[in-house]
Amino acid sequence: MSRSRVQVPRAGEQTSRDATHLTMSAGSICSREVDTANYAESVLDAARRMRDRQVGALIVVDDMTPVGILTDRDLTVRVLAAGLDPQATRVSQVMTPSPTTIREDESIQAGVSYMRAGRFRRLPVVGHNGRLVGILAIDDVLELVAGELADIGHLLKREAPHRWLGRQT
Repeated sequence: MSRSRVQVPRAGEQTSRDATHLTMSAGSICSREVDTANYAESVLDAARRMRDRQVGALIVVDDMTPVGILTDRDLTVRVLAAGLDPQATRVSQVMTPSPTTIREDESIQAGVSYMRAGRFRRLPVVGHNGRLVGILAIDDVLELVAGELADIGHLLKREAPHRWLGRQT
C-alpha cells in the first residue's frame, strides 16, 4: 500500500466530456490517479516515489481514508531544512495531518474556496464514505477555466458586431 497509485472510476461516469462539464463538480474534473503513501514509511521512499512519478504531493491514507498529505514543500521545510535523516524520518512525522477534503459531488467553487481559505493547491477528493477517489489541484481548475474562456472567445469572435455590418478586420 505504501507505494501505490490508485485509479478510481468516477461515480456514474459519463462518456461525454460536455455532459461532465454541466455538473461542474470536483469529481468531474479531479484526477482519479492518485499517488498515496503510508504514514509509517520513510520520507526517503516517499520522496523517491514523488520524483519517479513526477508529482508534488502524496496523499497519506489509512484504509484509503486520507489522514494526511505530504508535499514537496513539506520535504524541503520539515526534513531538509531541519536537518532530519530522510531514511529514519517517517511520513507521519512531517506530513500535514487531517487534510481538508472535498466530496466528489461538491462544486468546483467550493473547492476553490477551500483552497483559498487554507492557502493550499491540492485537495483530496472523497466519496460519501470518506474514502479517497481522486485529487483536485488548482491546475485542474485553471485548465477548466482556460478552456471555458477560450470557448467564449471563439463565440465572441464568431458573433462579432463588425461582421453583422459587413466590415472586415
